[in-house]
Amino acid sequence: MRRLLAARAAQAVAVVAIVATIVFALTHLAPGDPFATAVGTGELHPAQREALRVRYGFDRPIAEQYVMYLRNLARGDLGWSFSRSRPVAAALAAAVPNTLLLMGTALLLSLALGVAAGLLQAARRDSAIDRGSGAILLVFYSMPDFWLALMMMLAFAYALPIFPVSGMIDPVMHEYLGTWGRIVDRVRHLVLPATTLTLLITAAIARHQRAALLDAARADYTRTARAKGLSGRAVLLRHTLRNSLGTTITLVGLMFPALLGGAVLVETVFAWPGMGQLATSAITTRDYSLVTAAAIMSAVMTVLGSAIADVLTAIADPRLRER
Repeated sequence: MRRLLAARAAQAVAVVAIVATIVFALTHLAPGDPFATAVGTGELHPAQREALRVRYGFDRPIAEQYVMYLRNLARGDLGWSFSRSRPVAAALAAAVPNTLLLMGTALLLSLALGVAAGLLQAARRDSAIDRGSGAILLVFYSMPDFWLALMMMLAFAYALPIFPVSGMIDPVMHEYLGTWGRIVDRVRHLVLPATTLTLLITAAIARHQRAALLDAARADYTRTARAKGLSGRAVLLRHTLRNSLGTTITLVGLMFPALLGGAVLVETVFAWPGMGQLATSAITTRDYSLVTAAAIMSAVMTVLGSAIADVLTAIADPRLRER
C-alpha cells in the first residue's frame, strides 16, 4: 500500500507540473493580455496598459515569465486575479468548496444508485426489468450535460416551479433564516444541479456494474459458493458483488475528470458559484493567473480522485495490498 501511495504521489506531481506548464504556455502565447479588452473599451489608456504590463511582468520574455511564475508558485503565491480584484488563492478558496459539494453529492448518489441498478439488472438478467431499465439508462447516458441541465431547469423551475433555478442560496432571504432554514435553502438550490450530474453518472456506473457482476457470476469462486449450498442472494451479495466492485471503483476514478468537466457546464447553466463559473469568467476576461490556477486545481482534483479510487480498490481487493 505504501508503495502504491508513493507511486501515485510522484505521478500526481508530474501531472500537475505538466498541466501548469501547458496552460501557462497557451495563455501567454495567445495574442493580447489581460488589459487588452480594457483598452479596446476605453477603460484604459494605452500608456496605462503598458505601465500595467511592466508592473506585472507581461513585457518580459515568456521564459522569464515562466520562471517568475514557478518561483511564486513555490512560495504558494498563485498570483493576482485582475477580473476579480483579489488574490487568486482567495478566489479559489471561495469556489472550490462549492464545486466539491456539488461533485461529492452527485458522486455519492450516483455510486449508490448505479451499484443498486446494476445489481437489480444482473439479478433479473434478460427480464423486462433488465431491458426496460437498461433502455432508460442508455437514454440518460447519451444525453449531453448542458442539454439535460436545461431540460431539468425547464421542467422543475418553470413548468413546475418547485426548486430554485440558479445560485447556491436565496440572495434576499438566506441571511434572515435560522440554522435549519439555511440548510434547507442550500439543499433546495443543490437539488437540480446535483440531480443532473447524478442521472448522467448513474447511467454509466450501472451499465459497467451490470457487466462486472455478470463476469463475476461466471468465476470459479462463485461456482464454489453455490456448490457449498449458499442461496442465490447470499452468493450475489457476499461474493459476486464484492468482487465486482473493484471495476466500478476504478471506473469512478477514471470518470472524475469527466465529472469535473460536466460540473463546469452544469454550474454555468445553474449559475452555481463554483469552479465552472470561475474558469469561464477567467477565460473570457483573459485572467491568466486565474486560468492557470483553475487548471492546476482541476488537475489536482483529478489526480486526487484517481488516487482515492486506487486506495478504495486496494481495500476492496486484498490481493492488491501486497503489491
